[in-house]
Amino acid sequence: MKLGLIAGETAAEIVESVRALIDHGILAPGDALPPIRSLAEELGINRNTVVAAYRLLSRTGTVETRGRGGTRVATRSSVPLEGYAPDSVLRDVANGNPDPALIPDLSPALATLAGRPVLYGEPTIDPSLEEWALAWMSRDLGPRPDLRLTVTGGAVDALERLFADALSRGDLVGLEDPCFLSALRTVRVGGYRPHPIPVDGDGMTVDGLRAALEAGVRAIVCTPRAHNPTGASLTEERAAALREVLVTHPHVLVIEDDHFSMLSRRPYVSIIGPEHRRWALIRSVSKFLGPDLCLALTASDAETADRLGQRLSPGSTWVSHLLQRLVVALVGDAAVMAGVERAAEHYRARNAAFAEYALAAGLPCRPGDGLSVWLPLPAPARAVTEQLMRRGWLARPGDEFLLADDATTRHLRLTVHDLDDADARQLASDIAAAVHAVLRTA
Repeated sequence: MKLGLIAGETAAEIVESVRALIDHGILAPGDALPPIRSLAEELGINRNTVVAAYRLLSRTGTVETRGRGGTRVATRSSVPLEGYAPDSVLRDVANGNPDPALIPDLSPALATLAGRPVLYGEPTIDPSLEEWALAWMSRDLGPRPDLRLTVTGGAVDALERLFADALSRGDLVGLEDPCFLSALRTVRVGGYRPHPIPVDGDGMTVDGLRAALEAGVRAIVCTPRAHNPTGASLTEERAAALREVLVTHPHVLVIEDDHFSMLSRRPYVSIIGPEHRRWALIRSVSKFLGPDLCLALTASDAETADRLGQRLSPGSTWVSHLLQRLVVALVGDAAVMAGVERAAEHYRARNAAFAEYALAAGLPCRPGDGLSVWLPLPAPARAVTEQLMRRGWLARPGDEFLLADDATTRHLRLTVHDLDDADARQLASDIAAAVHAVLRTA
């Protein structure tokens, strides 16, 4: 960047000057700011004044520091979203959705919800939901005298509010790599910096967690089971090793996103030790009761619950009690819960069946747990997805789940639970053919 554009004698004046240049389009995302020493000499001020100005701009997300790449106007990188691709004529195995046929019918429960209206100032959590949810959470978490419950408008809403209370812009957040798209999007939109923690077949790795803590992360998000996209679940041995690493970092906020909860075929194990000071376990109802029921239950320590409650106060002060009562009616209905159990078994069986077809086609696959399958490939994933489009399939490359924008992987994330045997076999065959075509032209 040419000198002479930025003006000011104090850090605040320099900050306002840079913001004005951005507002007027003189500075664009990605443009470099002058080196600290050069700008200080140009303005005739102390170098520390420029350092303070750049630090303020970084904390507000206006600029980002790229090491040897210098300080540049921040760019907002986009993150792919889950869901169906609009206007596609291809068979969509990329969407990550539950099967609509397996989502409970809400009609009978809706007819029971009439009652007195809820007014301002009343308890934010419906008593019946609180009683059920505390029993559900406590059964898995064990005795925790400080356990408190908060209801939010979904898991992402809980994540966003937890981050907003615990973090400042520019803070490091430890995320699994590959990562759940919504968690990565929430971190980036909030102006925080994601720090990758590798995932293997047993979940978050011990060395990865240790490195993240040494790097100074202030929060960690862990998926204890049915990790999206890999399907990995923590073993008790791995969870114990992770808890041991966290013992010396009791004030780092540890968030567990148990998104698959009732649909999981794996037991819940936790990395939150009994003495950890700041923690939260989030369980959304969207996977087993339907994505349109935007409600999540967050169990946490008392201080985190108080802070989370304060974060709810300025906006939506509570989640609709009608929605809360609907959840209670559904989870208390034996027929609905039997349907949830059938759905869980269906997802497990269809993922396992596809893994067998993939193996028969020469593509070894571990089905894991969750709504999708993480399929290793002997060729670059994006090139394979391009070949699959020619065969009528829309698939999702694993690259989209990696934290680095330019990272690549040799995996596909496939949602296959709505394919019958013939279609699943055909998909596996077409992937093998696509891989062969890519390798032949490489």
